[in-house]
Amino acid sequence: MPAKKPTPRKPAAPNEARLYTLDVYLAAGPFTKAFIKRNPVVSRRVEIRGTNTLHELHEAIFEAFDRWDAHMYEFQLGEGPMHPDNRRIGLPASLYSPFGFGDDEPEDATRTTIDALGLKVDQVFGYWFDFGDDWWHDIGVVAIEEKAVSGRYPRITHRVGESPPQYLDEE
Repeated sequence: MPAKKPTPRKPAAPNEARLYTLDVYLAAGPFTKAFIKRNPVVSRRVEIRGTNTLHELHEAIFEAFDRWDAHMYEFQLGEGPMHPDNRRIGLPASLYSPFGFGDDEPEDATRTTIDALGLKVDQVFGYWFDFGDDWWHDIGVVAIEEKAVSGRYPRITHRVGESPPQYLDEE
């Protein structure tokens, strides 16, 4: 009797991917005291599949905060902003950082998936947008579900506070 060929595994369907619920809080940036007084908390809730990349998360955050002018960005996992031992993930164009990290290179956000981060519920990591104006965000992992429901991801599901103007002269 001939050996039976193994049945090839089907790739996971999009709705079989994990679903991450993330709260993105604006932690620091060039906003005015008047803006802070009107908006003591500014956050956005994002749902994203584990198969999405960090670049896709960046694009969702960019849209969620009503930004219009693209800039460099970086995600940091570890001990807090700019800690030298942080895991850093950014754009391929920023693989050498003049911002004090020395010669180490961040991972490529266009190739790094959310699943690859090994996130856990209640974990917090950072997102740094615009290396000149320094918009800092804290991203908290609210929930991780084993299967995402059908739909388009990433998506913004909740907004708290106004989006600050991207530049001070816009306010």
